[in-house]
Amino acid sequence: MPWTRISSKLKQVAKATLNPAIVRKVSQFGTSSRQFHSRPITISQPDMKIRLVPALEDNYMYLLVDEETRQCAAVDPVEPQKILDAIKEENCTLTTILTTHHHWDHANGNDKLVKLVPSQKIVVYGGDDRIPALNTKVGHGDQFKVGNLNVKCLFTPCHTTGHICYYVTSTSGEQPAVFTGDTLFVGGCGKFFEGTPDMMYSALVTILSKLPGNTRVFCGHEYTVNNLKYALHVEPENTTTKEKFTWAKEQRANNLPTIPSSIEEELKTNPFMRVDNSAVQKHCRTSEPVSTMGFLREEKNNFRG
Repeated sequence: MPWTRISSKLKQVAKATLNPAIVRKVSQFGTSSRQFHSRPITISQPDMKIRLVPALEDNYMYLLVDEETRQCAAVDPVEPQKILDAIKEENCTLTTILTTHHHWDHANGNDKLVKLVPSQKIVVYGGDDRIPALNTKVGHGDQFKVGNLNVKCLFTPCHTTGHICYYVTSTSGEQPAVFTGDTLFVGGCGKFFEGTPDMMYSALVTILSKLPGNTRVFCGHEYTVNNLKYALHVEPENTTTKEKFTWAKEQRANNLPTIPSSIEEELKTNPFMRVDNSAVQKHCRTSEPVSTMGFLREEKNNFRG
């Protein structure tokens, strides 16, 4: 059920963002959810399972499981023990680490996680030599497998010069997923620490917006409420954004994540993916998309709502 159709059913928060065919459940990982900034959840499909593992103050790590082979990948495992707890509960074998970028709150668990599983040869993927424990550097379009799941690397530099997003599909054509790190957030995007507006335009509009609309978006942080508050500042009459903002606040009030989103949802609500939209351009007082991107980022950097 798309979230836009449940505004009158906000109490059904655990089902709010999911297709009816998908089972979404709270997972305790064998411990109290008070150890997490959000209640851990699992999204299951016949071939692909994704566990959201909250970390630090607002980060998300992920465990990607191939259901047929029981092989799995950890995405940005900054807190290795929490990932190992999830692996134990899933009874799967860790073969892969997917690192979106080198920042400590995403990559600094790599070394420890590899050392904690000495019996297993773990492939550590990433697009930047600054990533700890990196042993397989990837670039745009590179592909590999986690079990039978297909992973395609999308080079999206801007937040950092080596940022990679990972697009995951199954052989049976299930709903795909993309792990976007700090490039694309729900309702927003990462700061341009090592890049420019044209680089983020390429990442969000040229690359990510072209993924299938039903692609689930798994980002690196729980920033949704603040992001959508800014989105409404940009487009105060966007009714879809208004509904999602209400939903997101309800999710957080219940200690539930606002992840995942979808590419389709982001194209309707995320101003950074709507820089070609006339209403967004009007707010930015320009008709040029890259200039719009730059204006939005600068304004968002100083936005207090």
